[in-house]
Amino acid sequence: MKVIGYVRVSTTKQVQFGLSLEAQQQKIRQYCELYDLDLVQIIVDGGESAETLNRKGIQEAIDLLESNEVSGLIVTKLDRLTRSIKDLNYLLENLFKKASLFSVSELIDTRSPSGRLVLNILTSVSQWERETISERVKESLRSKRSNGEYTGGKTPLGWKLDEKGNEVPDNEEQELIDVVRGLRSYDLTYELIARKLTES
Repeated sequence: MKVIGYVRVSTTKQVQFGLSLEAQQQKIRQYCELYDLDLVQIIVDGGESAETLNRKGIQEAIDLLESNEVSGLIVTKLDRLTRSIKDLNYLLENLFKKASLFSVSELIDTRSPSGRLVLNILTSVSQWERETISERVKESLRSKRSNGEYTGGKTPLGWKLDEKGNEVPDNEEQELIDVVRGLRSYDLTYELIARKLTES
């Protein structure tokens, strides 16, 4: 099976000294020898964060896998590939259903049922974490709104932030809203109302 290795470090200092990159590459070569995998090349992303997939090296690796030039990707650890749950799920759903993924540290080999099981467990845990975080954020925002606290973004017309960051009525804007409501009760269009308010 033809495979590529992928290694990454996040700081330029690590790139300069090369210790982490060398160690990752050595582990990948040893893994390939042990499991009789044909290592075509090792792609390096130096001084790159794993927060997004917008990296030259990982994009090159994705292109090779999508074009079927190689059948698998090896990393020393999943966090070398990505630290984003969203990006990991994207790769699992769109790339590693056809291609194989190997992780030296986590003992993942998606060619085997146990490897796919471990990966599925990791994916499920990632999804659970994402949904739990989302629910906590929603609950926190609901609680803040019910207490009249500011939840971010632009404050609605008729409201402003006090010194504590809470939403409170803006009297001038509230009066303006009352005027608009009064004019609307006479079936005036918003365009005509805006013209009248501009002229006054």
